[in-house]
Amino acid sequence: MRKFKEVLRLKYEHQLTNRKIAKSCAMSHVTVGKYLALAEKAGITWPLPDGIDDGELERRLYQKVDRAVAQKPTMPPMEDLFKELKRKHVTLQLLWYEYKQTQPDGYQYSYFCELYQKWRKGLDISLRQEHLAGEKLFIDYAGQTVPIIDPETGAVAFEAQVFVATLGASNYSFAEATASQKLPDWIKSHLRALEFFGGVPQILVPDNLKSGVTHPCRYEPDVNPTYMDLARHYGTTVIPARPGKPKDKAKVESSVLIVERWILAALRNHQFFSLAELNQAISEKLTIFNQRPLQRMKASRRHLFETIDKPVLAPLPAHRYEFAQWKKATVNIDYHVEVDRHYYSVPHQLRGQKLDVSMTATTIAIFHKNRRVVSHLRSHRKYGHTTVTEHMPKSHQRHLAWTPSRIINWAGKTGPSTQLVVTEIMRRKTHPEQGFRSCLGVMRLGKRYSPDRLEKACERAVAIGAYTLRNVESILKNGLDKQPLAPPSKSRSVSHPNIRGSRYYHQKENQP
Repeated sequence: MRKFKEVLRLKYEHQLTNRKIAKSCAMSHVTVGKYLALAEKAGITWPLPDGIDDGELERRLYQKVDRAVAQKPTMPPMEDLFKELKRKHVTLQLLWYEYKQTQPDGYQYSYFCELYQKWRKGLDISLRQEHLAGEKLFIDYAGQTVPIIDPETGAVAFEAQVFVATLGASNYSFAEATASQKLPDWIKSHLRALEFFGGVPQILVPDNLKSGVTHPCRYEPDVNPTYMDLARHYGTTVIPARPGKPKDKAKVESSVLIVERWILAALRNHQFFSLAELNQAISEKLTIFNQRPLQRMKASRRHLFETIDKPVLAPLPAHRYEFAQWKKATVNIDYHVEVDRHYYSVPHQLRGQKLDVSMTATTIAIFHKNRRVVSHLRSHRKYGHTTVTEHMPKSHQRHLAWTPSRIINWAGKTGPSTQLVVTEIMRRKTHPEQGFRSCLGVMRLGKRYSPDRLEKACERAVAIGAYTLRNVESILKNGLDKQPLAPPSKSRSVSHPNIRGSRYYHQKENQP
C-alpha cells in the first residue's frame, strides 16, 4: 500500500501527470492509471480519512462483489453426499450429475468436488476412511476390564473382559462383558453381536487375538478352525488386521476408546456381582451411546445404521451356529479315532490318515480333506466305542454278524439234534466265540451231505456223546447215519470178588 499512497499524494497534492508519477515511483503509467481508477471506484481521495490502516484500505479497494443471494448456487447437504458415497458403485460424478439435474445453474464438477473434499477434510480420521455399507465389522477387546465381586467374600472374583464390534460405514457398535477372551467366549460374543445387528457383514476384521488367529502373519495369518467354521456358517469372510498395524482397525480402536470413556468410565463407581448385572448396565449405556448424534455428521450411529448398513447386511441363517471345537486325529489300525477318551469309527479305508474332528455338545463330525465322512452322536462313556458296521472290512462284518443265538437258531432249522450239538460245542469252550468255526463247519456239512443226513448224524453223535465236528463228519463219511441207531442198553451189575458193593461200607461204619 506504500506505493498506492504515494500515487494518490502526487496526483492530488502535487497535480502531477500519470507519466511523471510513473517516473517518480518507478512503475508503468498504465499501473498508475489502474491505481487511480481503483481509488475513484472505491471513493478514496487524498488525504486519506483518519484511522484508516493498510488492511482497511485494501479491503475497500479489492472488496468482492457477491452474487445476489437468489443467484448463488447451493450445495446439497454434505452429510447426504457422504452417506450416498458409502453405497456400492456410487461416485461423486454420479452425485454431481444428479445435482445438476435439479440445479442446472449449480456449480460445475471441479468446484463441486473441491467443496466436498474441503468439507470431508474436516472429519476425524476414522470417518474419513472409505468403508462401504455392510462391508466390514471390526472386532476387538477393550483394554480396560471390569471387576466382578464375589457376593459372599467381597473379593474380586475375576476381571470381566469387554468385547466391542463396530460396523465400518455407520460406526454402529455392540459391546458386552465376558468372563474371558478364550475361544468359547470369543465365538459366543460374535453370535450375540450378529444377532444385535440383525444381519451379517461381508468381512469380519478381528485383531490378532489367539482365540481368532492361531498364527499371526502379516501376509497369510492362520485363522482358528472354529472361527473359520463360524464364518462358513454365516457366509462371511475373516480378514485379520495385520500385526502391529492399528490403522487397519482404526474404526474399532476409536470405538473401544469411546466405549471406555462413555460407558466404562460412567460405570466406574458401580460394583457388579455378576456378568448379567454388568451386561445390563452396559446395554443401557450402549443404547444412549449409539443414539447420541455425531458432532460433524449431524446424525446418530443408530440413524446411520438404519439408513446405510442395515439395508445391505446379509440375512442371518435359519439356525444359530453351534459352537464346535476342532482337533486333528490319526485313525488307528482298528479304524477308530479317539476324542475325549472315547473311540469313534470311520471307514476302514482311512486307516492311518490324519482327519479333522469337529466336536459340539451333541455331535462328533469327522472330515477328510474338508469333506465330511461321518457324524456320530457324542458319547461321554470313557474308553467306550461307537462303531458303525459299514465302516468295518467285509471280513469283520461277517465275523460280527455271527452270534451264539443266531448260530443256535440256524442249527435249529435243521433239527433238534443239530441244535443240541452246536449248543454243546459252544458250551464246552471257554468263550462261545471259540466254537464259532466248529459250529459253522457242522452247518456246512448239511450242504455237502443234505440237512436230513446231518440231523441223523447229529442224533447219533448225541447218543454217543461225541460233540465235535470231527465226530459228526466221521459219522457222515462212514455212512453211520444211515444205520439204525441201537436202543440204549440197561446196565447190569457185575459180579466179581473184588467188588465189595455198598453193603460192605455200611458194615464198616457200624463196627465199633
